[in-house]
Amino acid sequence: MQTKLKIACALLISVLSVSCSNSDDNSSGSTNISASEVTAAVTANGWVVTIFEEDGVNQTSNFAGYTFTFNADGTATATNGSNTVNGSWAYGTDDSKAKLILNFGVADPWEEIGEDWRIVSISATTISLTHVSGGDGSVDNLVFEKP
Repeated sequence: MQTKLKIACALLISVLSVSCSNSDDNSSGSTNISASEVTAAVTANGWVVTIFEEDGVNQTSNFAGYTFTFNADGTATATNGSNTVNGSWAYGTDDSKAKLILNFGVADPWEEIGEDWRIVSISATTISLTHVSGGDGSVDNLVFEKP
């Protein structure tokens, strides 16, 4: 009887560990983008936010007029001519999918884009990102383009 109970417990733990993954999104994102490819693309000076949707609400205007610069050393800035917001960026992976991890502090609206974004696509002119909340499953989208 104890052997059956141990097997049942082991099976239950296995099922729970698979279903309780801490991944924030297991469906979207690219699996074949390397750190060097991401670095080369994002550090190619001057990006603007053309789409920022949080929970289905378009909040792109919060970043109107700002140009984002991502430096090879992991630092970043967002500047609109009179204001500069300092931040950081990093490459990462989750479930073998490439991520762009952004941090621009905790002040509104900058904390809203401070996420670990899955890279949907990246090119010389467009960076398309998505983030699915592990808490409520809400989806955010962020797109940078060359001005």
